[in-house]
Amino acid sequence: MTYSNFNPNRQDGETLRVYSADAIASYYNRRPWLVLWRGLKIFLSFAIFVTKLKLDQVFNREEKKKFKRARQIRKLLTNLGPTFIKVGQALSTRPDLIRKDFLVELIKLQDQLPAFDNKIAFAIIEKQLDLKIKEAYKEISDNPVAAASLGQVYKGRLHTGEEVAIKVQRPNLLPVITLDLYLMRWGAVNFGKFLPLNLGHDLDLIVDEFGTKLFEEIDYVNEGRNAEKFAANFRDDDEVKVPAIYWSYSSLNVLTLEWINGYKLNDLDTIKAAGLDIDEIVKIGVTSGLKQLLEHGFFHADPHPGNLFATEDGRMAYIDFGMMDQLNEVTKETIASSVVQLIHNNYKALAKDFVQLGFLTADTNIEPIIPALEKVFNNVIGQSVGNFNFKTITDDFSELMYEYPFRVPAKFALIIRSLVTQEGLALSLNPDFRIVEVSFPYVSRRLLTEESPAMRKRLIEVLFKDGKFQWQRLENMIQIASADRKFDLLPTAGLGLQYLVSDEGGYLRGQLIHALIEDDRLHTEEVSRLWTLIQPELKPEKIWDVAIQAWKQFSAETVTN
Repeated sequence: MTYSNFNPNRQDGETLRVYSADAIASYYNRRPWLVLWRGLKIFLSFAIFVTKLKLDQVFNREEKKKFKRARQIRKLLTNLGPTFIKVGQALSTRPDLIRKDFLVELIKLQDQLPAFDNKIAFAIIEKQLDLKIKEAYKEISDNPVAAASLGQVYKGRLHTGEEVAIKVQRPNLLPVITLDLYLMRWGAVNFGKFLPLNLGHDLDLIVDEFGTKLFEEIDYVNEGRNAEKFAANFRDDDEVKVPAIYWSYSSLNVLTLEWINGYKLNDLDTIKAAGLDIDEIVKIGVTSGLKQLLEHGFFHADPHPGNLFATEDGRMAYIDFGMMDQLNEVTKETIASSVVQLIHNNYKALAKDFVQLGFLTADTNIEPIIPALEKVFNNVIGQSVGNFNFKTITDDFSELMYEYPFRVPAKFALIIRSLVTQEGLALSLNPDFRIVEVSFPYVSRRLLTEESPAMRKRLIEVLFKDGKFQWQRLENMIQIASADRKFDLLPTAGLGLQYLVSDEGGYLRGQLIHALIEDDRLHTEEVSRLWTLIQPELKPEKIWDVAIQAWKQFSAETVTN
């Protein structure tokens, strides 16, 4: 079956470059033989494999055949093409979900896929750049150094001396991708309602979101722009490395970018031999992921080990920017708020955040949902937040979604994928890793130090419940934030004082005065506990630096006014 003449056109006759479910459906509705052939191939491939697994169970030969079956599932996904390879890549980061023998093989899908012919690759480069290979590059490797689902990479050198990675897209990707998306969407529309989760009405939207991102991923110009935007967001972060893009040697299907010397994140022995701290690398990865979601709003949706490297100087390098997404300010703030509500077991506020994020509709009665949330999260967290992970949340939350009108907004399909992949990657580096040990201190620090009015409002919502100041919550937040080495208490206190004496801080001043004398008593005990907590930070040199900075800012504002 060949797709060489495939060309689902828009109405203006140009080749489809942006995902359109209608255009793809229009094309394949007129070609049912293509749909039937592909559908049968997918069905039979998995049916044969599952039958082999069942026969292994029946004849008690699972142990004997396990490595053979692992190789077979990798080859099966590889043969089915880029859509299924991406499913395998996502699963390869979940050691808590996939048995070890399968995991070893699935990891190979990240950058050890079969390469396509070098002559075809070099012809694509020359056509796309309108240059001969020797005109564009002083050196280029004879064979690709890595092959992934959508393209392969050569190592080269520009005539100006820079070492570069040259990414070349596989030929004829569009036919297979669009046909798989058509089949996935058809299945979502026709069978989504039979799923044992309350997802059916949104499953087609999730497929559309995936399709949109997949189309963006095969546009290397878009990827180059994403890389530059990502680099701008992390320009002041000395823990994250982003390669530069060489636009003179890049196009729709060819991308030339800075070569990164480093170690794949799943190559533990090499990382340790290089003297790098595994736990520190895990922390950088999780923190940079949180920054993407909660600060910049522009996040990497496919952070598997094939796209991430530990550099020789201990930084985290991102090298693939095809699958990205953007969050608005309200979503960022609400996600941060929901994490803090979870820390403090405030399930009513958490339910309200779920409404704002779109997991519940605005007309949902949240009262019966609150005790259900409490049951699920208390069961997951247990006696300590350190027991929290996305795997246990997913398992317990699935029952909740069946009983109550929860749904997964299309936008959050990628966020969940990103978070789950990051956690799986961290677990592969450190099996004892708990994401809350990094995320909770980070979120608490952010709420305490953020100067934006919206985040200040979130902080006030956290610190006040039913009109009463929550002394214990403030203590907990300071303790948790202090676990983050970037948290400095005195500057944070300085920001708080500046806000209190400002015009907009009038409401909070009144509330704090009331908090000190509420319930007809002076809350000296709570103040004493806070003093004990912050006293170690009150060093004279720090106080002096904060005072100088506050005076400079006050003087500048006075001159301005």
